[in-house]
Amino acid sequence: MTVAAPATMRSTEPRTPYPVAARELLRDTLLDAAGAELYERRWSDITMADIARSAGVSRQTLYNEFGSREEFAQVLVMRESDRFLDAVEHAVRAHLNEPAEALAAAFGIFLTAAAENPLVRTIVGGDGAEQLLALFTTQGKPLVDRATERVTDVLLSGWPLVARQDAELLSECLVRLAISYAALPQGPASMTASSLARLLGPYIERVVKESSA
Repeated sequence: MTVAAPATMRSTEPRTPYPVAARELLRDTLLDAAGAELYERRWSDITMADIARSAGVSRQTLYNEFGSREEFAQVLVMRESDRFLDAVEHAVRAHLNEPAEALAAAFGIFLTAAAENPLVRTIVGGDGAEQLLALFTTQGKPLVDRATERVTDVLLSGWPLVARQDAELLSECLVRLAISYAALPQGPASMTASSLARLLGPYIERVVKESSA
């Protein structure tokens, strides 16, 4: 008697279409190439042709994907901020029983990462980085709005009973302080993180306590 082979189980995960996956890979490759260049040179000295050459594509391919140097810079800044926020989310989830400690850990991780990131170091250095600095300051509303929304979602995921307006207030404060400290670092990351926890710790502890009462 021949036993039929079991049917192949189909994955319930949605498959990413090839064109989408290929475009994501291209964009990541181009952004990674820019990050590698920033380890060596100032942003003002790096051309789009340099980035394309480092990524192994033509300059036209780079422009087809991003349109302009300004658009490329904005996407680069947004991607790096998302990476910092991934670390923030991990830190908060590791200290859900200690809200003030979650605050200190998240801010400390962000500042440590910012100190080691070539993009942030370029901005802090200032020389030739005016376009990038503007994306954090005078033209920084999209960055602040996006980061505030993500931090708010992280806080509400960890403490779902906290009022959204309280989470949003704390999140915007954290984001603006983080950008300020990254642009003008004052001493070791652990010191500024501890100072922030002393300042805002009582607030987050109060709103978490009130939400669970």
